[in-house]
Amino acid sequence: MRRIYLLFFLLIGSSYVLGEEADIEKIMKDHQIIPDVIDKGPKDFLKITYNNKKEVNLGAELTPTQTKDEPVVEWNGEPNAYYTLIMTDPDAPSRQEHQLREWQHWMVVNIPDKALNKGEVLTAYVGSGPPKDTGLHRYVFLLYKQSEKLNFIEPYLYNNSTNGRSGFSTLKFARKYKLGQPIAGNFYQSQYDNYVPQLYMQLGVNL
Repeated sequence: MRRIYLLFFLLIGSSYVLGEEADIEKIMKDHQIIPDVIDKGPKDFLKITYNNKKEVNLGAELTPTQTKDEPVVEWNGEPNAYYTLIMTDPDAPSRQEHQLREWQHWMVVNIPDKALNKGEVLTAYVGSGPPKDTGLHRYVFLLYKQSEKLNFIEPYLYNNSTNGRSGFSTLKFARKYKLGQPIAGNFYQSQYDNYVPQLYMQLGVNL
């Protein structure tokens, strides 16, 4: 009975019941997030909910329309600890042709405890914008626990420009600031819909 109960929660996408700790890492390997973005997966599940009540669930597909606004991100933070949150797309401009890998979508650093709104935004949130006919893109969220409050020397990236977003490396960034391995993560997949041209106009991209 206990196994049936656990399986039920797995199937409905419970945010905290994942069975074995290795499940998240295995799923990320299956989707080649390891090694495309990171070299070792997190042990904990990062709960991410968009304002339309759509939850990110380890590779399940969401649309650009559903993910256009900044989501709520939840984790079990520790008092007096600081965290870094990264959202990145390794499939730019496509999974097969990824010359722009990674495309940075969102970054917040020096987040105290679990208060995301009190962190320092380095990269303003931009939702999914897969080009037409490029298939599914992976959108990866990773949470790192910092050793202390850090001085991040990075340019601020605005949500009305693509400047500085492509060619990002989560792995190199984590090494630069000695963040270690991600402690929690999640991801969804998305492909073009009719919201994407609107996003491109916001970013100043000519269609």
